[in-house]
Parts: sequence; C-alpha cells; structure tokens
Amino acid sequence: MHKPTWAVWPGNPYPLGATWDGEGVNFAIFSEHAERIELCLFDEHTLREVDRLEIRWQTDQVYHCYLPEARPSQLYGYRVYGPFAPNQGHRFNPNKLLLDPYAKAFSGQIRWSDALFGYIVGDAEADLSFDRRDNANFMPKCRVIDTSFTWGEDKAPRIPWHQTIIYELHVKGFTQLHPLIPEKLRGTYAGLCSAPVIDHFKRLGVTAVELMPVHTFVDDRHLVERGLRNYWGYNSIGFFAPDTRYSASGSVAEFKTMVKSLHSAGIEVILDVVYNHTAEGNHLGPTLCFRGIDNAAYYRTLADNPRYYMDYTGCGNTLNMMHPRVLQIIMDSLRFWVLEMHVDGFRFDLAAALARELHEVNRLGAFFDIIHQDPVLSQVKLIAEPWDLGEGGYQVGNFPVGWTEWNGRYRDSVRAYWKGDGGMMGDLAYRLTGSSDLYERSGRRPYASVNFVTAHDGFPLHDLVSYNQKHNEANLEENRDGENHNLSWNCGVEGPTVNKHINALRAQQKRNLLATLFLSQGIPMLVAGDELGRTQHGNNNAYCQDNELSWIHWSLSPEDKKLMRFVRYLVQIRKHHPAFRRRHFFQGRRIKGLGVKDITWLRPDGGEMTDDEWNQSFARALGMHLAGDAIEEYDEHGCRIHDDDLLMLINAHHEELPFRIPSAPNRLRWQPVIDTFFVDGVRTDDRYYYSQELYPLQGRSLVLLRHTRPPVVHHDDLHKEL
Repeated sequence: MHKPTWAVWPGNPYPLGATWDGEGVNFAIFSEHAERIELCLFDEHTLREVDRLEIRWQTDQVYHCYLPEARPSQLYGYRVYGPFAPNQGHRFNPNKLLLDPYAKAFSGQIRWSDALFGYIVGDAEADLSFDRRDNANFMPKCRVIDTSFTWGEDKAPRIPWHQTIIYELHVKGFTQLHPLIPEKLRGTYAGLCSAPVIDHFKRLGVTAVELMPVHTFVDDRHLVERGLRNYWGYNSIGFFAPDTRYSASGSVAEFKTMVKSLHSAGIEVILDVVYNHTAEGNHLGPTLCFRGIDNAAYYRTLADNPRYYMDYTGCGNTLNMMHPRVLQIIMDSLRFWVLEMHVDGFRFDLAAALARELHEVNRLGAFFDIIHQDPVLSQVKLIAEPWDLGEGGYQVGNFPVGWTEWNGRYRDSVRAYWKGDGGMMGDLAYRLTGSSDLYERSGRRPYASVNFVTAHDGFPLHDLVSYNQKHNEANLEENRDGENHNLSWNCGVEGPTVNKHINALRAQQKRNLLATLFLSQGIPMLVAGDELGRTQHGNNNAYCQDNELSWIHWSLSPEDKKLMRFVRYLVQIRKHHPAFRRRHFFQGRRIKGLGVKDITWLRPDGGEMTDDEWNQSFARALGMHLAGDAIEEYDEHGCRIHDDDLLMLINAHHEELPFRIPSAPNRLRWQPVIDTFFVDGVRTDDRYYYSQELYPLQGRSLVLLRHTRPPVVHHDDLHKEL
C-alpha cells in the first residue's frame, strides 16, 4: 500500500462517528481496551482500500482525527489492534475490517465467508485460533454523509396517547405488491409515503405507523445458505443508519422525505428498535463491529468465563447496559432519530433486557432513569415490549410512568375468551377497561396498555381463526420453531375450506376480535393486513420469509373488502365516542351529583353482576354499560366531556342468548351500532330496543348499542309506534 497522502489533523473526540462539517470530516471511535486503531479509506467506485491511517490522538478512550480533504460519500472502516484473548473477554483482530458503530450510512451488504470470523472456523470451541485472513472484500463499507435536508415547516403531529391508533407494518412487505405504487418504488421508504399508501392510512383512520426494524441489519449466515433472509430485521448492526435495502434512491434523505410526507398527512412515525443485542451472535459469531472494537465493553460476558455471553435475548448476546459508553450509543442513537430524522417515538424490542443491570430485571435501571430526565426523549412516544427470555423477564405492568407497553395479557385474554375458554370473565373485564390491575397502582393511565390481538410475531388474524397448529415447514426447521401456545381456533377445519358455514364463522370471529380491540380502553394496535384478510398459511414465525408468504396482497375478495369497511367503521366509532378513549380508569361507583355509575357490569338477565358470578367457569356472556355523563374528564379547552350512554353485549357461547336491556330513566331507547353476527358488522334494519326488552344476542357475537332519546310524539302517533 502506498504512503498516505491525506492531511491528518487531531480533530475532536465528540461527536462520535464520521461528521462532515462543511469543510472536512471528523472521525471519532471509542475503545477502552484497544492498543491502536487505524482508519481505512476506500475508493467509492472500485471499493479498493486506498489508504490506511493510524489514529494518533486519543481523549478519554476515544480515538479521533480530522481529514480536511474528506468529503461526503467517502467510504471507510476501522482496524483495531489489541489482545486476542477470548478467555479474558478480548477479541481484537486487525485483520478484520470493522464497521463504525456510529455510521450514518453503509455501502454494500455482507457477503458471508469464513474470513468474517475472528477465529479459524472449524477449530475446536475450546481452542479458538487467531484468524489472519483479511475480510475487507466481504464487508460493507461505512459512508460519510451530508445530513442537511430541507424540512421546511415539518411539525410532529404529537397525537395524544389516548387518541392514538397504531398500525404495525413492514416497509417492504406492505408496499412490495401494491399495484398502484410505481414498480421502482415498491418495497421502499418512497413507496411507503406514496399517495396510494397514505390514502389507505387516512381511510383507515390510523394515527401512527409503527415500522418494523429499519436500522441496518444482517441476514444470518444459516438463513442465507438455505435461501432465506432475516425478513423481520431484528438483527441490527447499525443503530444510526436506515437500511439501504428499503431505499429506492440509496440516499438517507429518502427516509426523511417519508417522515415529512407522513407528518403532512397527520400520521406519526414510530420505529421498532433493537438495542438489546447485535447481529454478531454468540461466542462463535462473526467479528463485524462491536466485538472487534471492544468486546469486553460492549457485551455482557459471564463473570467466571468471559469467553461466553450472557444471553437474555435468545440471539446469542446481550449489550452491556452497565457500561456508560453502551448507554451513550443507545441514547445518541435515539436522539439522532428524533432530532435528525424527526421520528415520533420508539417501540423497544425485548425491553426487559435493557433493565438488567445485574441479573435481575431492575425497574429503575439506569437506562430508564436517563430517558426519563432527557429533555428530548422524555417527550416522544416510548413503547416497551415488556419481556425478554431471561429469568424473571416477563415484566408486563412493571415499566415506569411515561412508558406504554405491549400488553401480552390483553392478547392472551381476548384470544382465550373468543376461543371459548371458560373462567375468563373477570380477566376479560380488566382488559376491556384498560388493565387497571396492571397499571393503576403505579400511577399510570389506561393508555399505558397497547392492546393487540395479533402482532408481526405469530399468526395474522385470518390464521388465528383458521389454524389450531403452526405450519412452519417453509422455515426449513421441521416445524420446530415458533410458538406452540397460540390460543387459536380453526372453527372446525384446519386451514382453507370451501365449507361456507365455517368460513362465515371465521369471518364473524374476526369481527369479534377486531371489535373487542377497538372498543377497549387503552391504545389499539392493528397489524397491517389484518384488515385485508392477509394469511401466512399457518406459519406463525415468518421472520425468514422475504417473499409473498409475508408480503401483503392487495387483490381483495368481496369478503376482504367487507372486512376493511368494518375496520374503518370501528375506527370511526372509537374516534366519535370519547367513552372508549378515557384518560382515567373507571371507578365503578356512583358519580357525585349524577347518581349513576361510570361503568356497570351486567348479567344476561339485565341485573348487575355480583362478586361470586365473576368466577363462574360456565359463564360466557357479559354486558358493559358506560355512562356517557360520568366521564369526569375535560377537553383541551377545559370543557367537560360528555358522550352517549353505551351498552356492549358479548357472547362467546355458540348458542343465542337473549340479553335483557337494563332499566333506564327517561324512556331511553337503544340503537344497535355494531352487531358482529351480521356480515357487515351492523344491523341492516332501523330497530330500536327499550328498557327490559330482550335483545337477540347471537352465539359468538358482540353488540354495541347507543342510547337515543325518542322524539316527542302525539297520543295518536304513540299507538302507531307501539
């Protein structure tokens, strides 16, 4: 290699990463245990390594330099020197080109080779040997970028939590087959902000899109060798760089344009982020970035044998949240996505792993303390997946004030109830009303609960009512992968059928589950495609299926179109009735000055439920009366919020159960708003029901009625009405 010709100045230790300042580029990288670090520069066109510069300046364990002649689009990487001593937790190997943990963009993809590993692949695990092969030809390169962008008057929508409706989607899978998106934009950020897609969001009425991981990620070697991919993307290697596989232009600006366009439509952007582990896997994984820069600092290793990692994630490693530089990179990444990319919030994958300061999950871990006091991050939406795979890792209900949680208890209770399981009435009541048993005691609100029936992980809604068992053969793991406890019911036949009665029951069950979701207190999360009848043909773990099994199909049957109309109708009802979007929990008592309870639970005979009746294993039907005048909340103008009285009747039994309308003053009449027994989800007649009248509550159905006051009629007309 020829003698370096670049001018090299000391530069600064902050900010970390490669920063273009309009005149040159500052490079800064942290390593606590390294002995020497080299900056490697590559030709943008040939990808050849053209210069290798030793970074001679170090401040507080940060190596830094400034290249006044470097420009945006410059490709680079690092080589880090230090001890190769796996038994001591050190895995330095300067033969391995390493990615910058703070890189804002990458060029190229990993091409799997044994040269990517720091040890000689095939050696006995007990005797790892130092590998001297150079891996540069198989590695992507980091790219310097100009972060400038014309945001104009972009403003965060800042939708209040209690008004939020989340739509979880995959950037590629949502747009790849959409016939109205130009072909070159399908599967990309640009496609996601195209007019047909935004029109779909607006027609549905969702307020936020939650994007499955877009941080640069790695396709696992074992998947690639079997012709599969890490489609979901929960295998991050770049916490600052949007994955270029979803970019039509190859420019970071495309992601910013997507955010700006969605904001203009009043839609928030939430990122699903993976900070609990990285793509470098377990102690036998490749050396791509963190492992080669400073393995002992970045990863949790076993105290008595640092060769191995503590694995709370099921992915081979766990980031070391006890190290201040690891906390820093996560916080810097989060602030980058808010301040530079304008996103509105985050959903944290396996968030319980981030709370593990020792072995136990620490509810007040440093990570949560830092976020709580951060003036930027404390103001955005924070959603936890409140579990990991370690001991004590199921932490639903235990996250701090200011956080919301994916409520796994909600998913399981609602599925079990509509599946027909007994003894669910009490638990279902808690889920319908915001899960006060999980959140109220700690001072949190109903909107701490992100309610969902399905998510990207598991069956989509159509499969939930069509399969009793998983069918994951396409994953090439002999159907061993994926969850076995699905709480699903196939309605009588496994998989597709021409039986019209079974198909009608499946459609009804989908309406039941969706109506329950949108009429519950808390934040509803709809998975993209559930409103369109999307199926994965029984695969409940399609993480590796980057193909039409996972992508959304937009050719809709008449039944699919009816389902989509029903979902839109449910969203409209939720938005119209503030009784379904309460900011405080129900008290179940009479409101002073009104003489009515805010919520009343009813038996099918119209009487109020007693304590003993909640535990009856045979009970499958329940009524819930919400008093519209007892909300006891105020709008942004300080005006008292009122609503109609609402009556929800639910029956998971297979037979019709006449339900007596409860007594009410002022001769109220009740109008059916939803009845899932009907194919459109609503009654087609104009029938009203009065106090003490029996409503024909069909088997496996949900009904919502609203009260209306009858018009004043003359005596002669009264006879006609009766």
